[in-house]
Amino acid sequence: MFKLKNTIKIVAALAMIMPAATVFAQAYPNKPVKLQVPFAPGGTTDIIARVMSEPLGKALGQNVIIENKVGGGGVVGANETSKAAPDGYSLGMATVSTTAANPAINPKMPYNVATDFTPIINIAATPNVIAVHPSFPAKDYKAFVAELKKNPGKYSYASSGVGGIGHLQTELWKGLQGVFLTHIPYSGAGPALRDTVGGQVQIIFDNVPSALPHITAGRLIAVAVAAPQRLASMPNVPTFKELGLEPVNRMAYYGVYGPKGLPKDIVDKVNSGVRKALEDPAIRKRIEDTGSIVLGNTPEQFAAQMKDELAVYQKVVATAKLKLD
Repeated sequence: MFKLKNTIKIVAALAMIMPAATVFAQAYPNKPVKLQVPFAPGGTTDIIARVMSEPLGKALGQNVIIENKVGGGGVVGANETSKAAPDGYSLGMATVSTTAANPAINPKMPYNVATDFTPIINIAATPNVIAVHPSFPAKDYKAFVAELKKNPGKYSYASSGVGGIGHLQTELWKGLQGVFLTHIPYSGAGPALRDTVGGQVQIIFDNVPSALPHITAGRLIAVAVAAPQRLASMPNVPTFKELGLEPVNRMAYYGVYGPKGLPKDIVDKVNSGVRKALEDPAIRKRIEDTGSIVLGNTPEQFAAQMKDELAVYQKVVATAKLKLD
């Protein structure tokens, strides 16, 4: 009888402990978190993701592993994020290409931006720049346009892929400026930039963070920038607004999102982790040194930004009558 009573007490004690143990075992995150970059290494999305991975991992208490999933101008990687389990262990980098530009121009998208993602936070916004290889026979915007108009069809431009922001912004710019260029799509901004720096392609409309080191080193020449005002890093380069091309004067964003149905406590924890990481002056400086503007907003604010940007590019596509190549 004594043994039976002790056994009952032990079972009862274990029953009280088990719920707490179960909660502890399920605490998020209890294993590494994957942050998927939908483009090849070397582009701005990849740069910002890698700057954030270590400090975000420290804030979450688990490693954040970067995985590059390329294809379709970012669509392949974004689609994989949208189909992931909503447990917080598979997140993605949200970009204008994957959440606005591509969906606006592609009627056969495998995901719905409005319903298939859970916005978490917008890390940063970055200007975009038209840059040319040093061998190009023009070094400023006026001469650049004059050369293109004098030789229609002679030159080509590189982009991160069909439907990406580089493609859509360049096509919008081409229509407004009345010039013709041949589009050379790549699997990401990194390879596109590499071939432009190497001279295989003459022109690129790229994000400032990835292009700036090459511009600073003289491997590329900037001719116009999409930014609220001229950048301190290239004070002699005019904005598209100055040039009378304000519809092109839009910055790109780099945020974090997850699949639809991501629980609020996970969303809040990741959002808090990113914001904590952005409080570190060294991390902010690394991002700002790329030419980006640090944001770090709420999930609701980022959701509104994604919605607004999609509407803008849908209007751009309709007005300019843009179609996939």
